[in-house]
Amino acid sequence: MASILRGLALISFLTALTASAASGVSPKEGLVPDAETAVSIAVAVFKPIFGEQKIKSQQPFKAELKGEIWHVYGSLPQGWLGGTAEAHISRKDGRVIRVWHGR
Repeated sequence: MASILRGLALISFLTALTASAASGVSPKEGLVPDAETAVSIAVAVFKPIFGEQKIKSQQPFKAELKGEIWHVYGSLPQGWLGGTAEAHISRKDGRVIRVWHGR
């Protein structure tokens, strides 16, 4: 009888643990709460795509929150024409929605 109760307790514990993991952590301000976090995520994604040197040349990166989406983009030296690496990142869950390089 004791082993059956231990088994049921273990099943209950594992069920609760699985349900908790499936629901995940969802802070009120989202997984990407500020511009600094959004820029860090974007730069980590940009480097393998566009190359570290190109990304260094486009710093500082800026992020603006529009609705629930962070819009991250780089800077060019004054007087330069062209585009920079850009990304859209979900504030809620950190998904990288879109990455591209402007012209």
